[in-house]
Amino acid sequence: MRHIDDTERRTRLARRQGFAGGLPDAVSATRAMTVLHATEAATVHLALWARVPGITVSDVESALHDDRALVKQLAMRRTLFVFPRELLPAAWGSAAARVAVQQRKQLVKWVFQAGLADDPDAWLADVFADVLVAMADGTPRTTRELRELVPALDGRFTLGTPEKKWGGDFPIGAWVMTTLGAEGRVVRGVNAGHWRLNKPTWVRTDLWLDEVPSPWPEDKGYAELVRRWLGTFGPGTETDIVWWLGATKTIVRRALAEIGAVEVALDRGTGWVLPDDLDPEEPVAPWAALLPTLDPTVMGWKERAFYLDPADTPYLFDSNGNAGNTAWWDGRVVGCWVQDDDGVVRLVLRHDVGAEATVALEAEADRLTAWLDGVRIVNVYASPQMKGARLA
Repeated sequence: MRHIDDTERRTRLARRQGFAGGLPDAVSATRAMTVLHATEAATVHLALWARVPGITVSDVESALHDDRALVKQLAMRRTLFVFPRELLPAAWGSAAARVAVQQRKQLVKWVFQAGLADDPDAWLADVFADVLVAMADGTPRTTRELRELVPALDGRFTLGTPEKKWGGDFPIGAWVMTTLGAEGRVVRGVNAGHWRLNKPTWVRTDLWLDEVPSPWPEDKGYAELVRRWLGTFGPGTETDIVWWLGATKTIVRRALAEIGAVEVALDRGTGWVLPDDLDPEEPVAPWAALLPTLDPTVMGWKERAFYLDPADTPYLFDSNGNAGNTAWWDGRVVGCWVQDDDGVVRLVLRHDVGAEATVALEAEADRLTAWLDGVRIVNVYASPQMKGARLA
């Protein structure tokens, strides 16, 4: 059995994910990463900044909204991602469809509990149809604007309990649109606010993409997602893939067999690679990177010991396992970064990384400060280390 040790895994990470030499453009970089996390809007731009030399905000916006080569889609683990357009049919038939079923079941429950309808399935069918009709002119609209056109979207329901910070009484419209999005019938169009904020508009998929391919069969869709994942993150363990995909062991094992994945030995257990990906990886020069909250690299694996000291996890991840901003040196997470009140990027290192690494990381901090040009990023998923540094 081919053995791929931690050093080689970090080398693969560097070369394939754009840290050794960079990637040419936003679309190429997204394909290299399989998908980009988009729960926080700024993550998309900052993840591409870290991988594509010279990229601008306009370049990212153009790929998303003008060329529409990149599309936001709710999929694995009920998480919002940016997909390369050609990968959407695989997701629509597999991971996104799985989420859509879960979303619809939850919506039916809420509609009934709120007393909005005695037959919640029929109510949802009517509301979905009314929304799609209201969107027929192709104008991107926010959920609030759609509520004015489809009054049923303003129906109220209670989520959680009042004492919970996330609980309260809400219009059901946001969950209706999220479900339609998971089903692939609508997509997120242009952002209604600043690029760093999550204020989406909605557009019918057939009007945004012009030609809409059919969803792939479930097994084929999952196999393609796992194939892409192994190309980006391999070798990875079965645990990694099950977690990233938000699926079951049965689904993952079937996909691995379908693509002919090969088992390899790791420093801890065994993992999987594509059948044509067994050649040794040539070393790369040491590299520095500053990655944003929920960056696809740091969120690519569940078993992270080959690039993250487990003792650092409580400082750099929140209690739900969401990664904050991270600072990397030569394939390892060594701390995080924050911005001060003037928008200057500051390093918060958890380890003594030495003079060479310190100089390289400080250069990255200066480069990011200049690129942001005073724009301050507000993070929903700030890590304890980030929060502590901001309070200090």
